[in-house]
Amino acid sequence: MAESGVTDGLGNTEDIERSKTEGKQLTKEEKQRLRKEKKQQKKNKEKSDENASHEGEKKKKKKKEEKPVGSASQPPAQPSPKAVPAPPAAAVPVPASEAPAPADKPAKSKADLKAERRARQEAERASKGKKGDVGQPAPTGKLKAPPSELQPVVKRLPEHVQVDDGIKACWKLLPVSLNRQKTPGCNAAENVKIPLRSDYGYKVSLFSHLHQYSRKAPLTQQLGIPSTVIHPAIVRLGLQYSHGIVAGSNARSVALLHAFKQVIRDYTTPPNEELSRDLVKKLESYINFLHQCRPVSASMGNAIKYIKKEISNIPSQCKEEEAKLKLLSCIERYINENIILAAKAIAKYSIEKISDGDVILVYGCSSLVNHILCEAFEKNRKFRVIVVDSRPRLEGREALRRLVQKGISCTYVLISAVSYILPEVSKVFLGAHALLANGYVMSRVGTSQIALVAKAFNVPVLVCCETYKFCERVQTDSFVSNELDDPDDLIVTRKGQTQLEHWQEVPSLGLLNLVYDVTPPDFVDLVITDLGMIPCTSVPVVLRVKNMDQ
Repeated sequence: MAESGVTDGLGNTEDIERSKTEGKQLTKEEKQRLRKEKKQQKKNKEKSDENASHEGEKKKKKKKEEKPVGSASQPPAQPSPKAVPAPPAAAVPVPASEAPAPADKPAKSKADLKAERRARQEAERASKGKKGDVGQPAPTGKLKAPPSELQPVVKRLPEHVQVDDGIKACWKLLPVSLNRQKTPGCNAAENVKIPLRSDYGYKVSLFSHLHQYSRKAPLTQQLGIPSTVIHPAIVRLGLQYSHGIVAGSNARSVALLHAFKQVIRDYTTPPNEELSRDLVKKLESYINFLHQCRPVSASMGNAIKYIKKEISNIPSQCKEEEAKLKLLSCIERYINENIILAAKAIAKYSIEKISDGDVILVYGCSSLVNHILCEAFEKNRKFRVIVVDSRPRLEGREALRRLVQKGISCTYVLISAVSYILPEVSKVFLGAHALLANGYVMSRVGTSQIALVAKAFNVPVLVCCETYKFCERVQTDSFVSNELDDPDDLIVTRKGQTQLEHWQEVPSLGLLNLVYDVTPPDFVDLVITDLGMIPCTSVPVVLRVKNMDQ
């Protein structure tokens, strides 16, 4: 019945094809019948191809079983029970001599061709491996891992990991090199690990990635550090940083460079070591220690880069005393050119902007701004200064003392009264902690508020900054990178009463004592540097020129 149905179908198709050639139009039923018959023919072809491939595999297996295992003198092997089919990866391709003739081969599907190609490639790899192993002794012990295991694996962070977690991890890893460092030539008792400084008090969630320390628990209080691990000059400097005795970007940078000068004077190269490598290792541990005492500023970071570059440029054949003298002269030249002479150049440019009868507003205690005002007063410029200050540091009092001592007429107000005093101000002079690559000014917290109010009153804002404070970092807010000071500084005692004395006992209370804020370039009219007067947008150009000079 099936055969008759097929023949009928073939006859119908022939009739339909004939009608096509004659140019007759087909009905819908004839078109549907033609499609069904074509589909049926395709299925029959696929089934025949599969059957042919299965038959070819069976023939190959039979030929493999008929191959003699031993020599010709051995009796023929008895028929074994049903053999378990080997996996396709282990199958060896049949040689061309044993393969059937091309006429006997049935049409193979794409899957079979791919499988044969893979098997052939694996056989070639195995033969190459055997050729390479000829003449080599057999490996002893553990086997070598496959090449896939030896290749480096790229680890990816899970999606749930946030930016804050990465920042926390970076901060935790900072002092690791200091903890693991061992001083050459010292025994285990002298190689004392330096402890990590613990956080203090509850932190606001936005700034939880930053460290918050207390001055009551300095780092050196936890452990007596021998001089073989940390130089005494570095320990003294770290304590001065943490207690706020040395404050201000210029003062901190100069103190750091003088401490490094003392370290270089006392340094002796250990045996079998190079001065350039060993000294950099020691300086890295000292920098990590100072970073735990107080985070390193942008100006200090640039000074550290300069010293490391000069150390790495020392040739290996140079004598130790000669190399030390060269480094000391480089540090002295850096202080002279980038801080002292730069301040004089900035004062020269700034005095041109000060006219007789001006009322100049300054904020906090910037050593550079104080130097400019004193130079202008000595040049017989007649002006008045309004010193704006803010809690908790009240640094403006020191600026007020220095200016009054020179004989300059001054007024002292707090930052809350800025909007009342600005109508009589003609110019605003501000210092800077760092100038970022996107033109933002990083300075003492409160600077951005003063610049904002000055912009509202159309008062020009001039920022005075040395070029060694220019930083390649980009930042548009004060949350990602900042510094938290001791929260206990916010506690005030009045009339014998302290309101926040036991604030740590309240679990939901956190005191936020920010050190810096970021001022957008829209609020700054001019930046006065040792290279001249430039807009904030020219910071990347200065950075590029300085990198080319170095």
